[in-house]
Amino acid sequence: MIVFEKPKVLTDKPLHYCPGCTHGIVHRLVAQAIEELSIEGKTIGVVPVGCSVMAYDYFKTDMVEASHGRAPAVATGLRRALPDRVIFTYQGDGDLASIGTAETVHAAARNENITVIFINNAIYGMTGGQMAPTSLPGQVTQTSPYGRDVKQCGYPVKICEMLAQLEGPAYLERVAVNNVKHVLAAKKAIRHAFENQLAGKGFSLIEVLSSCPTNWGMTPEKALDWIEEKMIPYYPLGVFKDRDKEAVQ
Repeated sequence: MIVFEKPKVLTDKPLHYCPGCTHGIVHRLVAQAIEELSIEGKTIGVVPVGCSVMAYDYFKTDMVEASHGRAPAVATGLRRALPDRVIFTYQGDGDLASIGTAETVHAAARNENITVIFINNAIYGMTGGQMAPTSLPGQVTQTSPYGRDVKQCGYPVKICEMLAQLEGPAYLERVAVNNVKHVLAAKKAIRHAFENQLAGKGFSLIEVLSSCPTNWGMTPEKALDWIEEKMIPYYPLGVFKDRDKEAVQ
């Protein structure tokens, strides 16, 4: 009896991510959702600049490359031109919460019927570990060697909390992938986001607290602990908006 196997939606190409990086886990969860919903043949992924820039090598779906931060705009165009397709973006925090903030906010405000997978690892990963909009107060990075000073740099951007103030979004949830319990919850959330799109409910964003051992200067094990001890207290997990639950209430 097969207990576990790699989703068929993932290719056999070895991942380029650093050891201990949790991008691979999230790739698997996205692939599982696509496979379980039998939407492989009509799904289009949009990836911009960042650690996931080569995701087109890993998913057996159509993939489109977007300019840095512009994935929601590209996804909007795809969704409107091809209304029978399932469109998802896969973005990091330096992309979605910085250069792409406007695209993210307005796609959510319009309630575009797309699914956004947002990887929050509190740092710019691909370009060397600079401070990101999501870096924690006091967090040491390449561009904040003495820790993020909120008096100079402001406070981290909490995407789910910010978007929850808009009337548009259908579903916003923050999850983590640092232990088995959280991975299972993340899988459920990602699948629900795709189900929302299939039902025509509109904009869904899943924020995933993820690790970056290389740029955090930690072992993979310590990086997972850091998510639990530092990130989750600042970025609490949970559902921030869900039209289905609001309708029931």
